[in-house]
Amino acid sequence: MKDPPSPSPTAKKGPMQRSLKEGGTVVPVREILWGDSTGVHKYETADELPPEMADLIMRLMVVQADTEYGSIQQHRPWLDQAPSLEDRWVQARIVADEARHGLQACRILRDFGEEGEARIANLLRTKEGDHKLDAFNIPFDSWADVGAFTCLVDRVGVYQLRAFQECAYGPLARAMPLMLSEEQLHLNFGFNVLRRMSRDGPKYYGTKAEAQEAVNKWFPRALDMFGHSKSATSENAIRWGIKRWTNEEARARYLLELTPLLQSIGLEVPDPDWNRRIH
Repeated sequence: MKDPPSPSPTAKKGPMQRSLKEGGTVVPVREILWGDSTGVHKYETADELPPEMADLIMRLMVVQADTEYGSIQQHRPWLDQAPSLEDRWVQARIVADEARHGLQACRILRDFGEEGEARIANLLRTKEGDHKLDAFNIPFDSWADVGAFTCLVDRVGVYQLRAFQECAYGPLARAMPLMLSEEQLHLNFGFNVLRRMSRDGPKYYGTKAEAQEAVNKWFPRALDMFGHSKSATSENAIRWGIKRWTNEEARARYLLELTPLLQSIGLEVPDPDWNRRIH
């Protein structure tokens, strides 16, 4: 494996980099758009990657796949308990998306040969309660949990995927557009479940109070998913062009998006520091 190449004097800077940093998208390009190697060609094979960068990508893909497969296990008991036919259909679509996203992450792991295959084998053996992030070890006790999870926790997943957009590893960057498009269905579904519970109550399912209780349950675990605020791993991911935000920057963006959404349907947003396990 090679050391990271030196930045090119013709590196693209200015509006394109600012758009990515602010959460926007750009037309796909072959060059690395941020970090120490800005302006050089993206890495296209695992063999090109410096060892530390390769290890970080594998660790990130293991976590990504683990969340997808953990989510399937959480959704499974509710596939035939949704309150409407439409809800059942959308939830089945969500589970299918999660399976495809897990497969996509594992395909990237396969780029890394035997080491990647070993990590995939461990993923496939992981049982409920043994996942890497707390949010994926908590069962859904009600339909309100299904709605709050897809609205709050899946939204964190979207921010994690956005952070990979146009990253320095070409195969990972190219996987992002379809995954992000599919995840939007999950967010809309979760928000609509909470909205209908808040607005229609028992005519749909449950009550506004139950919707609020589910938000309180999942909100701290969602914020924990972003990781430690002063993570050295997060800083390295930016320096190597893998992710475009620090953990705390992504968490702040999430709060700015989620707060008005919940308030618009009459639900309260808990204190961001309440019941947290990771800061």
